Amino acid sequence: MFPIRRAQSPAVPTADALPPGRRRGALLAADLQDVPFWRRATPAAVAILLVGLADLLSGKDRYLAPLMTVVPTIAALTLRPLELLVVCFFGLVAVFGLSHYDEVDNVNDERFLYGAMVSYLLLTVFSAWVAHIRMRRAAAFAAVSSVAEAAQRALLRLPGPVVGPLHLAVRYVSAADASRIGGDLYSVLETPHGTRVAVGDVRGKGLGAVQTAAVVLGAFREAAYDEAGLRGVAARIEASVERHAPDGEFTTALFAEFRTPGVMELLQYGHVPPIRVDPDGRAHVLDAPDPWVPLGLGRLAVGEPTSWGQPFGDEDVLVLCTDGVIEAKHRRNGEFYPLAERVGPLVQGAARSAAELEAAVGRVYADLLEHTGGELRDDALLLLITRTDRPP
Repeated sequence: MFPIRRAQSPAVPTADALPPGRRRGALLAADLQDVPFWRRATPAAVAILLVGLADLLSGKDRYLAPLMTVVPTIAALTLRPLELLVVCFFGLVAVFGLSHYDEVDNVNDERFLYGAMVSYLLLTVFSAWVAHIRMRRAAAFAAVSSVAEAAQRALLRLPGPVVGPLHLAVRYVSAADASRIGGDLYSVLETPHGTRVAVGDVRGKGLGAVQTAAVVLGAFREAAYDEAGLRGVAARIEASVERHAPDGEFTTALFAEFRTPGVMELLQYGHVPPIRVDPDGRAHVLDAPDPWVPLGLGRLAVGEPTSWGQPFGDEDVLVLCTDGVIEAKHRRNGEFYPLAERVGPLVQGAARSAAELEAAVGRVYADLLEHTGGELRDDALLLLITRTDRPP
């Protein structure tokens, strides 16, 4: 079975960060082949035991053996066809035993036994066919999942935990249950003009959103090396989006450049404002002094976007995210996740090492899942950044 990975760090992606409910659903869809046989056979075995006990405890005047027909149905959900036949054989033996106990195997009452036997055997054969179909669909799902993983790797090209002077820690979650590809995107590149970061959120769904994300990332990877300033990088991406993105698609984006120790340059295109957490755990929301429209809508605006500088020390933590984080609703009252209010204590001190930073992004993500009740309903990206260099 191919593992399901939808919450990822810059290192090797794993399934550990996937919400438990969705991880269980994904494993069920992939046919449970990573689960030992005895565990997959347990539901059917328990059904045999319960029917047997019910018949024995109800006395000989009640014939409950026909209830054993639930066994093939339950087995079809978790077992392979041959495994199902083996388990159902024991159910058949139980039917014989219960029939003898209830004394319905004599000449006068044997018609009850024959009816129970025929029903059980027919349902067993049908359930084995259902299990075969289930396994074929699981194999198809695994194949599609593998292709989706390869596509996401090619699209995102996940950076390592260290890029230039920056340490990174990431959680990336796609809302699509059968896909690892979502509309959120990010990239971190070491260029001749400094280390540059792009975070974006495509306003769309499905293949159109994936196509737009590919356009934005491809344009950023080219322009980040060629353009001397962030405005030039963003202008190149804007032109690519207008040429190649599907009609109606636009992307909120945030660009950051780290060239000189102690400072950073930011450029915002309608995206969630970044948050800088200082060494004391205080969170500072970095709102743009001159907000600009998302990528793809520049033709509707008058003027030009303006970048701005912000202090960023070697003990600070920069928190970048997409709307899937701040718009995640509380499991009971529906309130949005208050990232700015809760992130400070969760990431305080994370700049001390890469391990601390990875632990910090795990704490924020766990707090987010606690807020929502264990599941996210939208694509979500959470990126924490610290710098490893020291100002002169």
